[in-house]
Amino acid sequence: MKIATWNINGVKARIDTALAWLKEAEPDVACLQEIKSVDENFPREAFEKLGYNIETHGQKGFNGVALLSRHPFDEVTARLPNDEEDEQTRYLEGVISVPSGVIRVASLYLPNGNPVDSPKFPYKLGWMERLERHARKLLQEEEPFVLAGDYNVIPEPEDARHPEIWEGDALYRPETRRAFRSLKNLGLTDALRACHADERFTFWDYQAGAWQKNIGIRIDHLLLSPQAAGRLRGCEIDAHVRGWEKPSDHVPIWIDLDMEA
Repeated sequence: MKIATWNINGVKARIDTALAWLKEAEPDVACLQEIKSVDENFPREAFEKLGYNIETHGQKGFNGVALLSRHPFDEVTARLPNDEEDEQTRYLEGVISVPSGVIRVASLYLPNGNPVDSPKFPYKLGWMERLERHARKLLQEEEPFVLAGDYNVIPEPEDARHPEIWEGDALYRPETRRAFRSLKNLGLTDALRACHADERFTFWDYQAGAWQKNIGIRIDHLLLSPQAAGRLRGCEIDAHVRGWEKPSDHVPIWIDLDMEA
């Protein structure tokens, strides 16, 4: 079972790119972030023609997440729990039946947090705390799940070509990295690092020739429960998509899970 995540940076602006990648990669489940579209305006038909069931949790102009699945959804839950006043559309979770039982997949768009001397940074850390609380609850179910998305976290120095330029940025602040480690230490597996130890990136800025110079960072992650990690067969980044016409500044990253038995 191929599960991918991609911050698409505007589904309407990238529709041709998105469809081309889906035809090429053929994921069973695709988690999209920053769709920047209200639910009723999401271009569902284009994706449905490729055989996908669509669930969205969007808002006008920014944020927004989506789940695309070749399998029907058994249930879908929008919004991260534990803060009913949070109106930002950053989390969408679906349960899918597979031959071995079920798998739960979440598409998440963690807050950026910059500037750090504004309310945006405490909001980021609070959101991460809520995510950890939710993951702790999911782990009690002892079922395979994947928390996939744009975490806006550079976990380690090797996850940036030039980590020194990110010192003080919300993506690399010690508090951010500590919160990410705390989440992983619940027993979750960073899929890419379980498969590859070398330098690999998922984001290249539009400015200063970052893509051409390979000045990238790794901020898009798939964290797996023990039941999912035990079925992990591989994890790869489709970096070549960044070189396509009208690209997102992020690229897809995907895992292959053995969910047959």
